[in-house]
Amino acid sequence: MAIADVTVIPIGTGTPSVSAYVAEIQKVLKKYEEDGQVRFQLTPMSTIVEGELAILFEVIQAMHEVPFDHGIKRVATNIRIDDRRDISRQMEEKVSRVKNLLE
Repeated sequence: MAIADVTVIPIGTGTPSVSAYVAEIQKVLKKYEEDGQVRFQLTPMSTIVEGELAILFEVIQAMHEVPFDHGIKRVATNIRIDDRRDISRQMEEKVSRVKNLLE
């Protein structure tokens, strides 16, 4: 299972706010989650998506398309993928392991 950190940046919006685009992207992710294909977590700066790598690429493309679907002509998407194959860890477990080391 892989974990991706994804930031979709619509370029050329009418205002500095992008929260409406983020909300639409979250709706797309919710459909994938309801189908049992991914889990996701919104953060202040990006969205973390967890699932099988092939599905993550499909999901990331769907996320990237959202601003285009709403009239934006240019989109930049930053992706960082953690694909560990010797063990399976969920995103919460990664955070928990670090917190345990801090105690």
